[in-house]
Amino acid sequence: FSKMKVKVLSRNPDDYVRETKYDIQRVPRNYDPSLHPFEVNREYARALNATKLERVFAKPFLASLDGHRDGVNCMAKHSTNLSSLLSGSCDGELKIWNLTKRECVRTLQAHEGFVRGIVVRFCGTSFFTVGDDKTIKQWKMQSPGYGEEEEPLNTILGKTVFTGLDHHRREGVFATCGQQVDIWDEQRSSPVRSFTWGVDSFSSVRFNPVETELLASCASDRSIVLYDMREATPLKKVVMTMRSNTLCWNPMEAYYFTCANEDYSLYTYDMRNLEQPVVVHMDHVSAVLDVDFSPTGKEFVSASFDKTIRIFPKDGGHSREVYHTKRMQHVICIKWSADNKYILSGSDEMNIRLWKANASEKLGVVSYCAEKAANYNQKLKEKYQHHPQVKRIARHRHLPKNIYHQAKELRVMREARRRKEKNVRKHSKPGSVPVVTEREKHVVTVVK
Repeated sequence: FSKMKVKVLSRNPDDYVRETKYDIQRVPRNYDPSLHPFEVNREYARALNATKLERVFAKPFLASLDGHRDGVNCMAKHSTNLSSLLSGSCDGELKIWNLTKRECVRTLQAHEGFVRGIVVRFCGTSFFTVGDDKTIKQWKMQSPGYGEEEEPLNTILGKTVFTGLDHHRREGVFATCGQQVDIWDEQRSSPVRSFTWGVDSFSSVRFNPVETELLASCASDRSIVLYDMREATPLKKVVMTMRSNTLCWNPMEAYYFTCANEDYSLYTYDMRNLEQPVVVHMDHVSAVLDVDFSPTGKEFVSASFDKTIRIFPKDGGHSREVYHTKRMQHVICIKWSADNKYILSGSDEMNIRLWKANASEKLGVVSYCAEKAANYNQKLKEKYQHHPQVKRIARHRHLPKNIYHQAKELRVMREARRRKEKNVRKHSKPGSVPVVTEREKHVVTVVK
């Protein structure tokens, strides 16, 4: 007999049969790119659609908390409770808000005149306020019981007006600023240490959240001064061309801080090298009044006199997002919530507004499939972000007419200056007109 070859199909059921009827179906898929010639085209179309839908669903404004009878001057996040917010206004009134119910739960007359600063103690049991009446007051976080008076736990009368306040992250120590920077112990009624450096006043003081003994302040002589609590004198200061209103330390990178300046820009510095800022963040068209980092340390939000809020990546020169409403006036204070989802802004027209940190994010319970789809779309957008069509749609923001025209005018002025410098350099002796980068322009000197 001649030998006959018989080919038998051999399959292992484990490769395609579900173990139980509740499992998902197994789909064989060959990932060889030669079998999928249109994969890139398909992905590009999906990325474009995802980018368009992101702009369609971008509705960042969530709620407005009204109740103050004067402009909101300062705010503070609760150190242990996500849903609590404290706000102080220009008439000395302080309100505590419940953000989940979006209502005011407690109101107290904290000071005569402006409330200049509020800070919650690291344990969350009490909070401190400073005001124009030269007092520092410590209050209980719990509301007084029935029939009890609203009284501060402790009151310290200072010699001068206090303009700023911050609390140590781990110890019962807090810092105030006014005509000098004072370090206070909670148990004592006079400062433990005072720092001065030939300056008549300071506008803000901030403790470093990582290296907790370090603090920084913004002074009226256009300088930013760094201190170490363990030393008797300030460490060093950097003098800029214009005054900084406030600053905020990066909560993840101990040496970096960002300051909000009067020249419409924000500057991120590395405290080890203050000769020039690491990044200059430009986009606002008026003085920047406040800044706050996200808890991840990757982004920060800024509030400006130009009635807008902008979100910047920590290493990006331009903002990724701008928020504005018709009613919102000059934004005085800004906070980024500790769960990285929300932004709170306090403005001149007596309102506190609650915004989403990611404008198109879906709030509430998200199903597994929806979450997976959102993650996939995010990756697609990142992959194709530099394609002209995707980039154009992702970058476009509608701006109020006056801000649009101001930004255009500033751009023209900047171009004109650059062109003039170029022409002067072209017609001068080689090397006589040095090239000064944008980062070097704004630092006058560093004093140690």
